[in-house]
Amino acid sequence: MVKLANHASAVSPVWLSVPPPIPPFISSSGESAESALCPLTVSPSTLVVRFGDPVAANCSVSEKGFPVLGWIVPLHGPEAVMDRFLVWRVNRMTNWSISPVCYALSEQGGQCDITLPVTVYKPPDSVSISFKNHSGPMFEGHKYTLQCKVQDVAPAENLTVTFYRGQTAMGHLQSSHTEKTPVTEIFCLDITPSKEDNGVQYWCEAKLELGPEGPQHPPVVISQKLNATVFFGPHLICPKPLQVIEGKSLICEVRGNPQPSVIWFRDGQVVALPSHLSKKHAGKYTVCTDGFLGQKNFTVEVEVLAGSGAANSCNRYFLLAALFIQMINSL
Repeated sequence: MVKLANHASAVSPVWLSVPPPIPPFISSSGESAESALCPLTVSPSTLVVRFGDPVAANCSVSEKGFPVLGWIVPLHGPEAVMDRFLVWRVNRMTNWSISPVCYALSEQGGQCDITLPVTVYKPPDSVSISFKNHSGPMFEGHKYTLQCKVQDVAPAENLTVTFYRGQTAMGHLQSSHTEKTPVTEIFCLDITPSKEDNGVQYWCEAKLELGPEGPQHPPVVISQKLNATVFFGPHLICPKPLQVIEGKSLICEVRGNPQPSVIWFRDGQVVALPSHLSKKHAGKYTVCTDGFLGQKNFTVEVEVLAGSGAANSCNRYFLLAALFIQMINSL
C-alpha cells in the first residue's frame, strides 16, 4: 500500500496498492530522467543477506522539491512518506530474487528512482567427496575422477570449489548455474595417481565468494577426508653403481604396494646380502621381484671401496718410511 497526502492542506489521505502512473521525471532545467541527476541515495548501496536473516536499508533524498518518498518491494514495503528518508526493513528474508526500488515524486511531476541490488545467499547443507564409478585401491598411472558434491547452495554463480591433495590445492572450479534459488551440484576433477600418492588424503572445499559487501569471513564448508590407497609395481631404491665401503653392509631397498617378494642372485646363484662386505663381494647382482602387479628384475653393480682401516695402515707405513729415510740422511 502507498498513502499519499497533500501536505499543504488537511485533506484525507489516499491509499493505493502501487504508486500511481506518473509521467517521466523532468528536472527544472528541462532534462529527462536519464540525463538529470537523481538525488536519491540508498544505504547500503548493495545488500548481501543470508536467507532467513533480518535486513534493513535506508533511502534518502538530498534535494528539496521531492515531497514524497517510497519503496516498491514485494516484502512488506513501507508506506510512502512526505519526508527526506525512509527505511525498508524485513524481519526475515524469504525471497531469493528481489530488487527493491526506492522512488521520489517531484513537485514538478515525474518520478526519480534507484534500485537496490540484493544478493540472498545460503551456505551448503553439506559437502562430500568421492571417486566417480570407483571404489577400493587405485593403480599407479591410471586415470580416476574425483567428484565433490555440494548440497543446496545459493547463489551457485558465487560458488568456488577447490580440490586438495593433503594441504596442496589441485584445482579451482566455478559453477555455471545462474539460478538464485538453492541448487545441488557435482564438480569433477581428473587425477592420475603415482606411488607418492599412496596414503595421502583428498578433500574439497566449497566457498561462497560474496564480495566486499558480504560477510567478513566468506561461508566455507569442507568435505570429509578421503584416504587414498595406490597400488604400484616394485621399484629399486639404490644408487648406480652401488659403492660400499669395505666392512659395511649392502643396503638396497625394493618398494612396492603390496610389498613384493625379493630374491638376490649372483652368477646365477641365490645369495643372501652380506652384512660385512669385502673385495670378494664386488660384482654384478640381479634382483628378482614378484608381487601383485607382476614380476620385475633389476641389475645392481656393487663396488667395494677400501675401508678406513686400510687407509690408516698405508699412512702408518708411509710415516715409518719417511722417518727411516730421515735417519739415513742424518748419518
